[in-house]
Amino acid sequence: MKRFAILIGIVLLAVGINSCDNDDGVNFHFAALQVVAAEVPESFDLNGQYQITVTYNRPDDCTFFEGFDVVEEATTTRNVVVVGSVITDRECNEKLEEVEATFNFVVLHNQDYLFRFWQGEDENGDAQYLEIEVPIN
Repeated sequence: MKRFAILIGIVLLAVGINSCDNDDGVNFHFAALQVVAAEVPESFDLNGQYQITVTYNRPDDCTFFEGFDVVEEATTTRNVVVVGSVITDRECNEKLEEVEATFNFVVLHNQDYLFRFWQGEDENGDAQYLEIEVPIN
């Protein structure tokens, strides 16, 4: 009976915590931001760590950089998307500006790497990429 009472207490506590109102009044969504250019080394060394600099478009003053989504498509192919948060509950001013951000990359394979930086979609909705291949020394 004691275990049952403890279990009920834990369930009630969990329900109470989950029902708290944490709305801070800011409404936003995440969006992929268009890559304009990328700076990668001319070559990589196995087990080396490198900074990759990406230039992307910030379309307005409601869009803010959140980070990178780097997805391994194949052993040495990486799809890179710049992720931004877009505030949706205020009026935004168009402010097309190019902004730089960097991420660190560690070389784990002894094969040439292909980076595919997301640049948007074409008129058919197909993703377009800036592709840069980096050889291994």
